[in-house]
Amino acid sequence: MPGFTALDTTARLPYSAHPHMPVRAQFRFDAALPYGVCLVLGPDGVEDGAVAWYFARELLNDGCYGPAGLGDVRVGPGRAGEVRVTLCSRAEQAVLSLPAADVVAFLHDSYVLVPPGTESDWLDLDAALARITA
Repeated sequence: MPGFTALDTTARLPYSAHPHMPVRAQFRFDAALPYGVCLVLGPDGVEDGAVAWYFARELLNDGCYGPAGLGDVRVGPGRAGEVRVTLCSRAEQAVLSLPAADVVAFLHDSYVLVPPGTESDWLDLDAALARITA
């Protein structure tokens, strides 16, 4: 039973020149890719110039309760009611502040679709191997 969920929210860039300017953000989860989440920032969609970052769903969950992540994506609690997501590239980094209630609601919806610990049940390894060996 395939499933998909998305949640629209607003991010802020607390360390930017305009820390109170809202940035459109959307979390996406697809049960066909059960270990990851996608965070889309910017206009209506990637096709309209938005930027998409993919990272582990477990990282997002762990970051709600304490610092998590070592690489290009780090997540941790911010001020009361916030989750901070730090996105790093070779030359730059952006710190996003997102409403914790929205992050928790999104994670809840993703866990309804694919409960934690059952992710491997959702992978179609035969199809993936067929694509690799074709």
